Amino acid sequence: MSGRASSRFSSISVSFAGVPPGRPGVALGFRGRQRPLLVKPPLGGLLPNNRSGRLAALRPPLFQLASCPVPKLQRKSLNQPETVRKFPHGHIDSVALGESEVGRWEFEPGWRWSTDIKPIVGTEWCLNRHVGVVIEGSLHVVLADGTTMDFVQGDAYEIPPGHDAWVVGDMPYITYEWTSSRVFARAPDDDDAIVVTLLFSDIVGSTSMLERLGDKAWHDLLVAHNAAMREQIAHHRGREFDTSGDGFLALFEGAARAVRCGRGMIKAANELGLRLRVGCHTGEVIFVAGYAHGVAVHTTARVVALAGPDEVVVSSTTRDLLSANDFVLEPAGSFELKGLTGAREVFRVAG
Repeated sequence: MSGRASSRFSSISVSFAGVPPGRPGVALGFRGRQRPLLVKPPLGGLLPNNRSGRLAALRPPLFQLASCPVPKLQRKSLNQPETVRKFPHGHIDSVALGESEVGRWEFEPGWRWSTDIKPIVGTEWCLNRHVGVVIEGSLHVVLADGTTMDFVQGDAYEIPPGHDAWVVGDMPYITYEWTSSRVFARAPDDDDAIVVTLLFSDIVGSTSMLERLGDKAWHDLLVAHNAAMREQIAHHRGREFDTSGDGFLALFEGAARAVRCGRGMIKAANELGLRLRVGCHTGEVIFVAGYAHGVAVHTTARVVALAGPDEVVVSSTTRDLLSANDFVLEPAGSFELKGLTGAREVFRVAG
């Protein structure tokens, strides 16, 4: 797994997209496939013991750890938007409905992402995922791989990250979207940073198991595995980033919760006849153009590659945050992690 995990997780970046006030959506995007997914499970209060005070300075719409709102019967009018965001040749009016952010987007004739928005966000392509329905006008989209598609009135659509787009014709392009209204066309802010504990999990021997079981049986097993993993993440108040097919990526406000979740995930996987490896690392995540990057993401990817079957391994940074009364930690060795300078100590969670 070490080689496979290293290659799969080595180019991960974390994005925070579609964020309603006080309730973030967290997504993890793989640069190779450019597909961020919104986070679902709830996460508790603000990160404790943040002595730097940087968390308090974060813009709440970008990232604020809060309890999951209780679903309720409600309605809001986009004729009276809670948020209005303007940018060259366009604007977004939006309202928040619990975890969802619904926006009415309008682009003027002649609007083009690479002309009007690229200078603001500083990325080569639009890195937002879009899901919505076209109300009026026409939009032409071209992906980074050259794939193109046109969207017209009445079309429901999904546009993955990594694209350019422009309005076609002399009519405004009007659409309703359920993603990205909070972060679209937002300028970079390098001061947006938080300290989190990241957890990566991976099924041991997934390829050989797929060959042995066949596609249908493996798919059914993965569905059960994913449900069990999400239950553990939610129980320990974590946030799911994404599932890579046979593993999960999640964020926690505390190191202890991440480790307890890892142990719970292993137990749940064992009940399904699966073996799991889990790695945890604590570090700072930096926001750039609405997306989060940092050595912490890459370090965690390397740490999980060092775990054996049914093991939770943690970095020394995470170890320092764990209470000796709650966990027994055994030295697993000092390793040179690919792409990172210096040897890093790794510890195995016993029991």
